[in-house]
This record gives sequence, structure tokens and C-alpha cells, in this order.
Amino acid sequence: LHAKELYNVQPDGEKEFVNLQGFAARGFEGFCLVGVSDLDICEFIDNYALSKKGVKAMSLKRSTITDAGLEVMLEQMQGVVRLELSGCNDFTEAGLWSSLSARITSLSVSDCINVADDAIAAISQLLPNLAELSLQAYHVTDTALAYFTARQGHSTHTLRLLSCWEITNHGVVNVVHSLPNLTALSLSGCSKVTDDGVELVAENLRKLRSLDLSWCPRITDMALEYVACDLHRLEELVLDRCVRITDTGLSYLSTMSSLRSLYLRWCCQVQDFGLKHLLALGSLRLLSLAGCPLLTTTGLSGLVQLQELEELELTNCPGATPELFKYFSQHLPRCLVIE
Repeated sequence: LHAKELYNVQPDGEKEFVNLQGFAARGFEGFCLVGVSDLDICEFIDNYALSKKGVKAMSLKRSTITDAGLEVMLEQMQGVVRLELSGCNDFTEAGLWSSLSARITSLSVSDCINVADDAIAAISQLLPNLAELSLQAYHVTDTALAYFTARQGHSTHTLRLLSCWEITNHGVVNVVHSLPNLTALSLSGCSKVTDDGVELVAENLRKLRSLDLSWCPRITDMALEYVACDLHRLEELVLDRCVRITDTGLSYLSTMSSLRSLYLRWCCQVQDFGLKHLLALGSLRLLSLAGCPLLTTTGLSGLVQLQELEELELTNCPGATPELFKYFSQHLPRCLVIE
């Protein structure tokens, strides 16, 4: 709901908060509010019958919520266990210290300019039951990742560090030792992380089922050797824009029998020979080769051997011709081919 949708303008120019009874009658327990202020949130709490206990998830986007507003919202809305803050630049790290509640199990913070290392300190101290953390913050450093303790080690299974440009392999050390039970890890856009960081992940986070290394330009084929050797449970691997990955790297992946989803978008060195290695991945259900410029029609046609494939993405592939799509429709009839 956008801020302007929350009010009806009366003939005399007065604004009246909209009737949300229809939402309450259907038991809505999650809301995304866009462009709202502290006052708008207070009005929402007062006017939505289920706000105090029945709302489990709140998302605030591009909003001017302040520390005080955040505190009131989480104090009043006692049912909220999943919280997302995106593009909210008026709250500070002090607001997180004063408002975060131990009941929160999922937290996502992105594009909030006042979020840096102290925010992680607040999260690690105040959220012992946190299962899922997604953080996109340009100013977070390795120091912040040292705040994670054994408290999160038991509960946290998903960590997404998105475009955290300052994080290096030293930060990865802290993550793998503090959060040994992770099943999903994203280092997407953490551009200082190298193969050594991936080796740390592979050796220490053996429970991983999903690993996202997209937009990590320093990652090479060596990282994929580490992944293939140690992460035997891995089901999803995202390598979009890992521009140093070559056919050699794909040869290492050929042993990963659990892999179900593989994303190689804009991996500009991958060639037909590399695709042959992927034919050994019998569990593969989703393969994205979007934007891979060196793949030919002949090389791509060999993918019909992956009979269990359910989705194949070939957008912006010069080798993906109308004739090829027709061939796939005949030989991979159950596969959604995205042109």
C-alpha cells in the first residue's frame, strides 16, 4: 500500500484513513507500506484491527520512518516476526538498538544510508532467534561480522550480504566460525571476496544448500573446485557475472550430484565445451545461460540430454535461434525455455 492509498480525501479537504476491514476479514497478516511516515504507521496501527497481534510481517519501503516511529511500531505490533526496511534513510542505528525485539526471526535491511557496523552489533545482541538476515549496506566492514556470536550460530540458517563492498575474506572467516549452521549464503556483489574466501566457506559450511557468488569479479575456476569438493549438499549455485569462470570451472561442477539450480548469466568466457560438463548433472532442474556470448547453436542443442530440466533461460544468447527453440520444444517438451 502506498501512502496516498491509505487516505480518502473528504469534500472539505480533510483526509480520512481508509477502511481496512476487508483486509482484516480475510486475515491479512503481512503488509508492505511504501512512502509512509511515522504518523501514517500510527494511523495504520489504530485502524487495522489485526495490527496489534495478527500482523506477522511488515515491510517498509522508501519511507521516512524515524527511530521513534520504528520503536512505536515494534512495540505496538507485538505479532511482527518478519521485518523489512528498504530505502528508509531517516532511522539510525540507535533506532535499531531501541526497537529490535527478540521475537524477530527474519530481518532484511537494504539501501538505508545510516546502517553500518553498529547495526550488526544491535542485531547480534538483540535478536537471538534470528533465522534469516538479509543485509545490503555499502558501509558494513569485516568488523561488523565479528559481532556474530554463538547465539546466532544455533538459529541463523540464511545470511545474505548483498553489495557489501567493504567485506573481505577476513569477514568471511568471522561468518563461517560464528554461523556454522548456515544452509543459504549470499555474497552477491561482495567484490573484495576472492577464491580464498570461497575455500573458507566450502571447508566450514558443509550444510549449505544455496550459495550465491554473483557479481564477485575476483572469483575464478579455483573457487568452483573448492565448492565441488566440499559442498556435497548444495542444490543452488549462482555465478552470474563471475567473469573469470571458464569451462575448466564447469568441469569441476560436473561431480555435484545434488545441484538442482545453476545460474551462469553473463559468464562471458563459458563456451560449448563447458556445457558438455553440465550434462553429467542429472538432478539439474534450472539452468540459466542468459547473456553468455560464446555459446553456439550446436553447443546449446546438446542440452536436450538434460531430460529432467524444467527451466532453461537463454535470453541475450546469440546462439539461441528460432530453430533451436523449435528443437527444444520437440525434445524438451516439459521444459520452460525462456527466450
